[in-house]
Amino acid sequence: MEAVIEVRDLYKLYKVGDEIVRALNGVSFNVFRGEFCAIVGTSGSGKSTLLNMLAGLEKPTKGSIRIHGTSIEKLKENQLVQFRREHVGFIFQSFHLLSTFNALENTALPLSFQGVSKSVRLKKAAEMLKLVNLDSHARHMPNQLSGGQQQRVGIARALIVDPDIIFADEPTGNLDSRTSQDVMNLMRDIVNKRHKTLIMVTHDMNLAEYADRIFEIRDGKFVRIREGRKFKPTEMVRRSANY
Repeated sequence: MEAVIEVRDLYKLYKVGDEIVRALNGVSFNVFRGEFCAIVGTSGSGKSTLLNMLAGLEKPTKGSIRIHGTSIEKLKENQLVQFRREHVGFIFQSFHLLSTFNALENTALPLSFQGVSKSVRLKKAAEMLKLVNLDSHARHMPNQLSGGQQQRVGIARALIVDPDIIFADEPTGNLDSRTSQDVMNLMRDIVNKRHKTLIMVTHDMNLAEYADRIFEIRDGKFVRIREGRKFKPTEMVRRSANY
């Protein structure tokens, strides 16, 4: 299996008063192409810090992060921005949809930063909304969509640049339990069918079970790595477009 992410001896230290806080304390692991990994832990465990490091949003105190053979901790900010545009998609807890854009326009937004023409990016956005079973809501504004529908737009937006890697930060944190399960089924389905590498941070162990592998983190270290219990391919639930 091809390792698309290789992390070695990763540390992140913060100084708080006279004390040194080890947000990450010597983490090493690989993530493979087409793998769905969940990083699970309580608040303050280091999971969000780790995700920020993998996405190049924070620099490590020590250690290396290689993505597709590139040591991203050595890149300058403008290089990191370009690297993320070419390789990475993000799914956020709070959706981050623009209130003045409809679902189609919100989905198309990342392509505008790449200089893609309006006609091409709207066509691609329509394809992505169909993929997440939301094509009938393309002209709806965010305030006309449920939380689950807004998150589906967020997933479509993450996929439109055809990223190698998708980072999901508590993607169901603002959703009820049934809607959370439907969104997880959708993300699981995308990993299976489109062979994307997905790394999700969550505090919810039940949701982490959808992943191929679960990395349990505590005090900046992995305490256990194991397989998820729901990682077999799942049929996408079409009814969920209306929740």
